Amino acid sequence: MIDLGDSLSEKIKDRFSRLQPRETLARTQVFERGWPVFIDLGIAAIGLACFYAVIRIAMFWAGTPEPEMHVDLSPRALPLYAFYSVVRIGLAYLLSLLFAITYGYVAAYNVRAEKVMIAVLDILQSIPVLSFLPPVMLAMIALFPTRQLGVEMGAIVLIFTGSVWNMAFSFYSSLKALPRELTEATDIYGFSRVQRLFQLELPSAAIGLIWNSIMSVAGAWFFLMACEMFHLGSRDFRLPGLGSYLQTAADQGNGAAILWGLFTMVAIIVATDQLVWRPLIAWSDKFKFEQVESSKRVSSPILHLLTHSGALASLGRHTLTPLSESIYSRLAARRALKMRALEVAPRVRSRIGTYGVPALMLIVAAVAVGYAAFQGVALLRPLAVHEYLRILGGAIITFLRVNLALVLASAWTIPVGVAIGSNPKLARIAQPLAQIAASVPATALFPVLLLALVRLGGGMGIGSIALMMLGTQWYILFNVIAGAIAIPSDLKEVATLFHFTTVQRWKTVILPGIFPFLITGLVTASGGAWNASIIAEYFPIKGQILQTRGLGAIISEATSGGQFPVLLLATIIMALMVVTTNRLVWRPLFRLAETRYKLGA
Repeated sequence: MIDLGDSLSEKIKDRFSRLQPRETLARTQVFERGWPVFIDLGIAAIGLACFYAVIRIAMFWAGTPEPEMHVDLSPRALPLYAFYSVVRIGLAYLLSLLFAITYGYVAAYNVRAEKVMIAVLDILQSIPVLSFLPPVMLAMIALFPTRQLGVEMGAIVLIFTGSVWNMAFSFYSSLKALPRELTEATDIYGFSRVQRLFQLELPSAAIGLIWNSIMSVAGAWFFLMACEMFHLGSRDFRLPGLGSYLQTAADQGNGAAILWGLFTMVAIIVATDQLVWRPLIAWSDKFKFEQVESSKRVSSPILHLLTHSGALASLGRHTLTPLSESIYSRLAARRALKMRALEVAPRVRSRIGTYGVPALMLIVAAVAVGYAAFQGVALLRPLAVHEYLRILGGAIITFLRVNLALVLASAWTIPVGVAIGSNPKLARIAQPLAQIAASVPATALFPVLLLALVRLGGGMGIGSIALMMLGTQWYILFNVIAGAIAIPSDLKEVATLFHFTTVQRWKTVILPGIFPFLITGLVTASGGAWNASIIAEYFPIKGQILQTRGLGAIISEATSGGQFPVLLLATIIMALMVVTTNRLVWRPLFRLAETRYKLGA
């Protein structure tokens, strides 16, 4: 059988080569032959560098912890400090990605556990990082008492708790918004759960997951200062890193060191954007639900070089593709055998087997929760009535600040996010700038911001709202960008064909298209604002404490003073307020996004 496509392609190439000048053709051949070799050498060099980094980190973590570490503010110490911080953030991100996919998958497909799991996710994302600090750090130090690994793992888990929740919400909402015809097609073709995960669910969630990953890493940089240098009662924990460098420089008022630290952080963020995020965004663009290919595509030189790597192509062609096909075929055959066995002889389960194990697990969980609640109530007994009233009053004030910060943040992030997501040329410039702005710790900029507000007649009350916005507006912005990118190109072309006005375009295409992403951004921004309140309302600088009345200030003060009953009560009240808001406001909006604003036939 003659392949007309190949023969026609060869004729076109031959005709094109005749039309090209000889010098241009020679340069093209040299490029095609030479560059893949350099790309392969670069990939090999990256592999060796990663191997060396693993060895260096393993040697440092296996050592004994220093009783009191001195932070060197010399610029020469920044490369090593930056390396340690990047490793911590990278490991925390990988842990967050694994947790988000697992947790979101189970919550989306287990109807019985969904309500409980989403409620737990609401509670966890509302608990501030400093509330996790005492139990996490004490537990890790108890596990590794004689190794630096204990303190390092504690810092990584703390970074994880400040960056994972938006990724879990994003993956969960993406699974709930899957078009029904695609899931039915996977059932018809006998896809196993693993094959459906890797060939449908992860690709469909890729755009939202990547943009929320960018926000998670930015949030990790935001909380890095609190995770690498903190006080727990009378103990002072310090880790060598960029966060502790910036915090020490801010405490000492060393402006030159702050500038050196911020310059290093910005350089790392820009390099990460060009080497990691931009290739991933360009790669995920092919997973949009659309029937007409868009003429505006995100491009990445790094992705282009990687796709032309001979070593990677050979690895995929001879190893990854045969391995995945073998796994998928075995899983599909196993699933077919199970379905055939069920059709021939339905399996009869006893009531003990059906209900015994879940009931036993429920009883064990209830006993554990009851015991923890009893211990918590016992810990709250010494608190006086005025402490309860003070905490409740602070919670109301912080609640008002959080909602005001959300309204102000939404006012500019929604139009700007739609503009960035709809224009790839603008995204090339605005995306790195947004990452830098989201990643720079607001605590490093807060002294300048606070002094400016004081001169204008403001104070910590207005400054705390501004700092909350600095820590939460990016959740909305990055999710809106992801939503604008995910709008199918055919819908945009229909709006152009029928000459929609700006109001009609926003009402019928843009807002419905970004609605699921916007709700995810608002939910995570709400939790992030409560988290940011612990820094926004209680700020130490030059040996002084600048604070305003609020729940975040109470939690920060209780953490610094080791007042665990006050810390527990304030954390419980914060979690209850966030969960109540989610149940009354965000959950109905989530259901609306899953039903009315869902792509499907």
